[in-house]
Amino acid sequence: MLIFVDQISERLVYTMHFVFEEHGLSAQLTNDRVFFEQAVGLKLNYSSWNIPDAPQLLPANLLFEEQLNPDLTIEKAVWEGIDCLAIDEIIDPFAAIFYVISRYEEYNYPVLDKHGRFEAKNSILFKFNWLQLQIVERWVRAIMVRFAPSLMPQFDAEKWHTFVPTFDIDNTFAFQWKEGWRTWLSTAKDVIQRNKSRRIQRKKVQSGAETDPFDCFDFLNKVARKHPETRLFWLLGDFAEHDKNISWSDPRHQALIQSFDPIAHVGLHPSYASNTSESKLAQENDRLTHILGAKPLESRQHYLKLAIPHTYRRLNSLGFQADFSMGYAEEFGFRAGTARPFNFFDLERNKDTNYKVFPFVYMDGTLLEYKAYDIETAKRVVGLLAEEVKRYGGNFCCIWHNETIAEAGKWKGWGSVFEFTMEQFT
Repeated sequence: MLIFVDQISERLVYTMHFVFEEHGLSAQLTNDRVFFEQAVGLKLNYSSWNIPDAPQLLPANLLFEEQLNPDLTIEKAVWEGIDCLAIDEIIDPFAAIFYVISRYEEYNYPVLDKHGRFEAKNSILFKFNWLQLQIVERWVRAIMVRFAPSLMPQFDAEKWHTFVPTFDIDNTFAFQWKEGWRTWLSTAKDVIQRNKSRRIQRKKVQSGAETDPFDCFDFLNKVARKHPETRLFWLLGDFAEHDKNISWSDPRHQALIQSFDPIAHVGLHPSYASNTSESKLAQENDRLTHILGAKPLESRQHYLKLAIPHTYRRLNSLGFQADFSMGYAEEFGFRAGTARPFNFFDLERNKDTNYKVFPFVYMDGTLLEYKAYDIETAKRVVGLLAEEVKRYGGNFCCIWHNETIAEAGKWKGWGSVFEFTMEQFT
């Protein structure tokens, strides 16, 4: 498709690549009106000029600006029969796509939660009841139907969906390999809280009479062998209030991590403390590099502490190429309106990057701890989300933890929700 514009901008090129090129379709931009008028084939006039014999879409200014606009107005509208965004009163699906996937609304947002996170309730998609929809993919499809119907067979043929199970290893074990002062402190806590059953369980695990309640690594091994896109993100930070994994330097711990490297993608789970310390982040990166014998390329933030653009910049500067934190702790759905991975566009620098953002669809803790769903309700939600991904394409990426898969404590029975998720894509 040949697209006429008044000017070719960074934002425009980025958006057209996402809409067309990543679906295997060609899109050429031109600001040469004579060339455009003389060309044959599929054409789109994406400008305010009236050009004969070319379908027109009036553009909003968003894709041609170079700085963040604090006065931008965003309203709910309808385009080609589907919900869309009006940006500064102009209904423009290209601009709407860029607004959502660039995470424009998250830049310099003044109200964050206690962990410094942008909250779902403040997002446009949540306010317009679009969070459980791949709204961006709906806009992409509507653009194709309106302006390139002859390409729809190719468009549909390029559509794909992939199951991507991911696991955060915050606490490799509940009791095993935790020795010395950590055992003493935990035992003292159990005595104070009169938690006799936990004291007995700890003794059994440490004596080898019972399996650690967080140990499901044989099962994760099987998942990884069945699903090659499996990711494990390991927390290797120093012990702190929000970071309580066993020591990264324990040879047994290192051997366990290494055992997954040949069968899964092993990435870093940057500690909570590393969010305010570049030296800690670099140190944890060095630790995983030492264990794996190669630099890790992927990560996911502990507590999903994502601050755009700073988190991505810091990770990319250390050699990371992708992050899997794009989602909410308190809500399930599509934070960026899509399940497809996409490049991070740095709005402050007004440039595309080579850093890939992988959205996730739901997290285990969202369903039980935030929503208080029972198991059957959780399965219904997962089923609806799976249908959305299968219909519009992308990765069905979900977050689980080894202790939840192992059904420790309140998670008893929840392994069936993960099994149900896998069944949706087999």
